[in-house]
Amino acid sequence: MENVHPGQRVAVLADAQNLYHTAQSLYSRNIDYAALLEAVVRDRQLTRAIAYVVRADSPEEESFFDALVDIGFETRIKEIKTFGDGSQKADWDVGMSLDAVTLASHADTVVLCTGDGDFSRLCSHLRHEGVRSEVCAFEESTAGELVDAADAFVNMSDDVERFLL
Repeated sequence: MENVHPGQRVAVLADAQNLYHTAQSLYSRNIDYAALLEAVVRDRQLTRAIAYVVRADSPEEESFFDALVDIGFETRIKEIKTFGDGSQKADWDVGMSLDAVTLASHADTVVLCTGDGDFSRLCSHLRHEGVRSEVCAFEESTAGELVDAADAFVNMSDDVERFLL
């Protein structure tokens, strides 16, 4: 990847729900977050790693949250909201975007681990602020406008044995 050098300060923001659902639907496997972090940071300086997760009251989720912390991620946990009609929502788009904008002054590169096309405007904003944006996700479920807006794209499907448990 061009424009990558050891002195760069990198912030990594991982949309755990987006990655989980894609890994399950494509491969019926889970994400290896240690490998993900290593792959996107490479030989650069990690300033912050944040994983955005949703509490769904499943028995294994607390150990998953603890594992993320052990790997080096801060966790942002949101409860699922259930509406009167029974529909559920837990969306981290605004939180991730606010964190990216806040961290931009402390990082040379922001890595977004998500395929959500809603983040394409964020990539454009970061570029305007002089911050490089990289996206790491599965190409099959990544919006084309997000790939186009980012300075670099890492397709996790190119190396599933590295990125999946």
